[in-house]
Amino acid sequence: MHAQHHTLPGHAIGRPMELREFGDRGQPVLVFPSQDGHARDFEGFGMIHACAPLIEAGRVRFFVVDGNDWESWTNLGVSAEQRARRHLDYDRWVMEEVVPFARGRSGRPTLWTTGCSMGAFHAANFFFRRPDVFDGIIAISGLYGTTGFVGDFCNDDVYFNSPLRFLPGLAEPRVLGHLRRARIAFLVGQGAWEDECLADTRALDRILREKGVPAWFDYWGHDVNHDWPWWRRMLPHALERLGA
Repeated sequence: MHAQHHTLPGHAIGRPMELREFGDRGQPVLVFPSQDGHARDFEGFGMIHACAPLIEAGRVRFFVVDGNDWESWTNLGVSAEQRARRHLDYDRWVMEEVVPFARGRSGRPTLWTTGCSMGAFHAANFFFRRPDVFDGIIAISGLYGTTGFVGDFCNDDVYFNSPLRFLPGLAEPRVLGHLRRARIAFLVGQGAWEDECLADTRALDRILREKGVPAWFDYWGHDVNHDWPWWRRMLPHALERLGA
């Protein structure tokens, strides 16, 4: 399997940021790590091995990025306003460095996003904010709001980075057109530690149906916990379902 490590300048973050690439052809997928995670975690938790047949067949190509949650949403040592503002630096890094890099490597103008847990939040947030750049998503066991991090505080930086807040008011025909043409999959279990993720997934399911956005929501069983062994089964299943 083609695997390569890259270091990007990270100008918006203020330090070099890592990116790991797996595969050399196929559907490009931008992978976000789980909470407070790094680019190496996705491989370390067995997700690359789980998807190896798809990678080796040239059907999918992963670009796995570093996270920055500990300086943004999970940084309880600063105000909610500062946390949201620091997330915008991460947003700039992804859009200004990661996206052009992945486009150049893959030769494709658009990407899919994916992630588990907090990675699913990032995958959904980037996808819904920029469906002109990201035309597919596989989000697994995610929360899709920011209340758990900033409570009831809400300014524009929080509002427009919380899909459960900004999607109900989305009415721009061009944006909705992009979303209606995209490939969308949300998966979640109903077992231990999935209660909040299940509630957010169901809320998102309702919103997208109301907006006329076709999406596949896959609710797994009551034995399916919020944990990597299940996510290793969910991701290749969803990639197959979306036709990667």
